[in-house]
Amino acid sequence: MHQPLTDLISIETLDRDGALRESADAVAGDTRADLFRKAGIAGGSLLASSVLFGGLPALAGAAKPSKRQDVAILNYALTLEYLEAAFYKEAVQQGRFSGLIGAFAGIVYDHEAAHVAYLKRALGRAAVASPRFDFADTTTDEAKFKATAFALENTGVKAYAGQATNIKQPAVVRAAVSILTIEARHAAAIAALLGHVPGSDGITPDGAFDKALSRAKILRAVGDTGFIVR
Repeated sequence: MHQPLTDLISIETLDRDGALRESADAVAGDTRADLFRKAGIAGGSLLASSVLFGGLPALAGAAKPSKRQDVAILNYALTLEYLEAAFYKEAVQQGRFSGLIGAFAGIVYDHEAAHVAYLKRALGRAAVASPRFDFADTTTDEAKFKATAFALENTGVKAYAGQATNIKQPAVVRAAVSILTIEARHAAAIAALLGHVPGSDGITPDGAFDKALSRAKILRAVGDTGFIVR
């Protein structure tokens, strides 16, 4: 039996020295409008993705890993999980897909919803709120759904990989890795449903070693989807 995520990390683990409460003070109660003001930018799809992360403490660059930064990384992960969970939920509710595609959508939705619930529990008051999404016809057109799922799952893998070395606490590392490996399996599953084979542009697009993506590149990728609405 797999170890539950709640056994890997808890709010008590994160907040032993008050780091979570300090971060909660920085983001709790923020409205979408507050986040827009904090972002201080305007125009284009990148605006929406930047606003999504604009109220969070800065993620690692030259900064030394810390518990407060771990909270920021978990919120970064939560925002991506919100996007994925909402995408699959809408696809399931639309009920347009059957067979393997329908089964894939249902299973992955359950996983992404569990990731969201877990991260929100772990973060408590510091958890950011979900934005609103508009997925257009990507949740009803099978070809677009598969292409979008492939892009989202691979983006998720690269986002988690991009922050793995910036995490301070071992419990947070274990929690993040436990989600990353599931996202990688999702990516492989949708690649197979698309007919990709290992070594092509599908199951192993980067070859033997995955390429992690920075926060900035993930923001651009999320913004380019146009799925985030104000």
